[in-house]
Amino acid sequence: MGAITDHADLWVEALLGTLKLFFGGGLLALVLGTIVGAMRVSPVPIARAVGTFYVNTIRNTPLTLVFFGFAYALPPLIGVRASGGREVLFAIGALGVYTATYVAETIRSGINTVPVGQAEAARAIGLTFGQVMTLVVLPQAFRSVIPPMMSVFIALLKNTTVAAGFAVFNLGSMRDWLSEQGENQLVVILWMLVIFVALVLLLSWAQRTLENRWRVAR
Repeated sequence: MGAITDHADLWVEALLGTLKLFFGGGLLALVLGTIVGAMRVSPVPIARAVGTFYVNTIRNTPLTLVFFGFAYALPPLIGVRASGGREVLFAIGALGVYTATYVAETIRSGINTVPVGQAEAARAIGLTFGQVMTLVVLPQAFRSVIPPMMSVFIALLKNTTVAAGFAVFNLGSMRDWLSEQGENQLVVILWMLVIFVALVLLLSWAQRTLENRWRVAR
């Protein structure tokens, strides 16, 4: 327990760093992924092409390379430095942009489960494509994709550790920090494992809660 109790403040800071990356990246991924998922089923060819290009390009690029792009290529392009706290924002951007591709594909699969007749009926009464998606299709699609969507966010939680290699302090940084202070690396890794398992179990509980609540709502 000494690895935890002797450095409690450091563990709390690392946990908060991980949660900041998770919630920031998750929110960005959910918004961007929903937009891209809608583009993937859009009747407009250019929208489908852009959505397909984005998903196929980013999803097939290693997350580490996406981080390199946000950490070293993007800052000079926009005229800022990835330092002074901005590295967290760039890490959130990298995680969000990368995870959005999986969110988009998950939502697209959910959209495909909604009967075509419902969208046709909505268009028949004069609704636009945007109204059909937001009022008819997406609410049903979100209900059907809770389990796979939660798997995407569990992967996002674990991917936050990649940010440790880009000067962003989080749970993935603890092994290096505590090993320099003489702590056993194996013990530190085991505590990191325990914390991540607890966080994943919490996400699994949230998944079951949402499934049960929305099942009753139907």
